[in-house]
Amino acid sequence: MSKFRKENKEAAEDWLLSYADMITLLMAFFIILVSMSKIDKNKYEQVQQGMAKDIGMRESKTPLQDMRSELLGQVAGAGVDDTVDVGKDDKGIVLNLASGTMFKPGSAEVRPEILPLMKEISGTLKQARFENYQIEIQGHTDDTQIKTPQFPSNWDLSAARALSTLKTMNELGIPTTRMKIAALADNAPRVPNHSDTGKAYPENQAINRRVEIHIYPR
Repeated sequence: MSKFRKENKEAAEDWLLSYADMITLLMAFFIILVSMSKIDKNKYEQVQQGMAKDIGMRESKTPLQDMRSELLGQVAGAGVDDTVDVGKDDKGIVLNLASGTMFKPGSAEVRPEILPLMKEISGTLKQARFENYQIEIQGHTDDTQIKTPQFPSNWDLSAARALSTLKTMNELGIPTTRMKIAALADNAPRVPNHSDTGKAYPENQAINRRVEIHIYPR
């Protein structure tokens, strides 16, 4: 091989070194990026489902979808789907339970009639495949102010109802390490409590008096 050919071959292979360096740097960059990022498991499941549908040409149910299907069936079976609904948000599943169904009026005492449904719901949530899902229980009221020796404000009532729900679910087998509570009083209504002229909407107020159980990946 002539000296000219040898030098030409070496020059032609120089790009491989630059390419390898670039790939190595890109790999290091993405490793750092992933290590610093927080993975949204709910969105990951949605992407996973979409990929399975587009690439594999088949439907793929995610754990959240399985959970929601079970909860919907339990609510329908209990015949309370007019006061209990299973929705969803960006984080996961939202189970709305009307206070009239959950509690005696003006109290945080759980009605015995709701316990069979709560047992079924807890039975689903404590399955091993769902053990990595966080449960956040929120207490909500309407904007009618309460003032009793036991509950001096709507904050006290909403907190007590959230705590009673947590205790009930704990007694039914959900560990407290998976649960947390929040009291929102009348600050997060689902629907308006009053019209623009100040007229009360009793049906809307009943909808706003509720306990929300948020379930999402930890």
